[in-house]
Amino acid sequence: MLAENNTVGLREFCGALHPARTAEFMDGLSPADAWRVLRCADLVTRTEVYGFFDLEKQIAIVETSDRAEIGRLIADLPPDDRVDLLREVEPTVVEELMALVPLEERRDIQCLGSYAEETAGGLMTTEFASLPETLNACEALEELGRQAENLETIYYIYIVDDEEHLRGTVSARQLVSHLSKPDVTIGQFMERDLVTVHDNDDQEAVADRVARYDLLAIPVVDHEHHILGIITHDDVIDIVREEAVEDALRIAAVEPFEAGYLDTHLMTLTWHRAIWLVILCVGAVLTAFALESYDEELHTVKWLILFLPLVISCGGNVGNQSATLIITSLTSGNITLGDWWRVVWRELLMGICLGGLLALIGYAAAYVLIDGFVWFDAIVLPITLLAVVVCGALLGALLPLLFRRLGLDPAMMSSPFIAGIIDIVGIIIYMTVARAVLPQLLS
Repeated sequence: MLAENNTVGLREFCGALHPARTAEFMDGLSPADAWRVLRCADLVTRTEVYGFFDLEKQIAIVETSDRAEIGRLIADLPPDDRVDLLREVEPTVVEELMALVPLEERRDIQCLGSYAEETAGGLMTTEFASLPETLNACEALEELGRQAENLETIYYIYIVDDEEHLRGTVSARQLVSHLSKPDVTIGQFMERDLVTVHDNDDQEAVADRVARYDLLAIPVVDHEHHILGIITHDDVIDIVREEAVEDALRIAAVEPFEAGYLDTHLMTLTWHRAIWLVILCVGAVLTAFALESYDEELHTVKWLILFLPLVISCGGNVGNQSATLIITSLTSGNITLGDWWRVVWRELLMGICLGGLLALIGYAAAYVLIDGFVWFDAIVLPITLLAVVVCGALLGALLPLLFRRLGLDPAMMSSPFIAGIIDIVGIIIYMTVARAVLPQLLS
């Protein structure tokens, strides 16, 4: 159809399926060809399909297509989506497009663009249904019908006063159920106990609140409680996915990157991995120095070196488990910084239980592997394992809490980082216990 310039066929193609499916079928087209197809569709369909293209194709279309046509497209995009898009487009192109966008949309773009990307203000859309509280249900539905054509969603209808202060919210069901009561105004049956976020709140706080209260959308207000916009559940899903990816990368000691794996330049990807690898390498060097300082003890009692991997791996594994549990609990809101003492107590008890179990296994291993087994000498291993596991559990739990207290992402306290710290601590504990117990090392 493209080769034949079949405008009618291309228009039918654009409107025949869900916009997301249409965008999938156009995945193999170049940005120029994709735009040729979209030009055949009406503006509404064009905007919907365009919104499902990947970001790189969206940017390429904006930067290479006719400015007047793109200006109309930008004006019709959801407010939050067009701001996110224009942040990635070349500044010179943005300047040209802004001159072609209607004044009202231009002001909206400038307002939303003034917020940081990962704040509630940067995520919100300014298209939402609002009504005065003096209307009755019938009048409210009539007004809602006039507004609906230009709205992204009408999950909730927000009730405001003359100065745009948020007063309450009603649902379409509530309006319909009050149609037979013309003397009852919205203000008499609206919900006044509202869950809101402030425009400068972090996106993680937004996602937590939406999840906690099971909302489809959440209003964004300023410090005087004026409603500025709403954040819908689809944007919250994007936030959750983005934060989950960032946490997963940081737990694996990889600095997060914006584009996909295959779309990220090799040198950028290398640098993001190298940052933490260098830090971990330094930790490994410190481990080597720790071992070197106990060279005499390891030569005097040669069987000590047999169990070094067991000691440091047990401590590291337990520490990684604790860190992962605490990071995920902090992210989900299951625990807060105020629960630190409960976390310490639980990890101490778990460390003793787990350490006792591993100590028994370690003592059995010592019985099998040590030539000329002496029961008293071999208690070095179970004592060490108990101490290292308890220490690993406490460090793994407390370090993410410390990072959160300092205002940093707890996921930065990654599993390899925890393991590196506990390697050094484990060696020190092992050699200290050996010096205290073994008669060969008491002198």
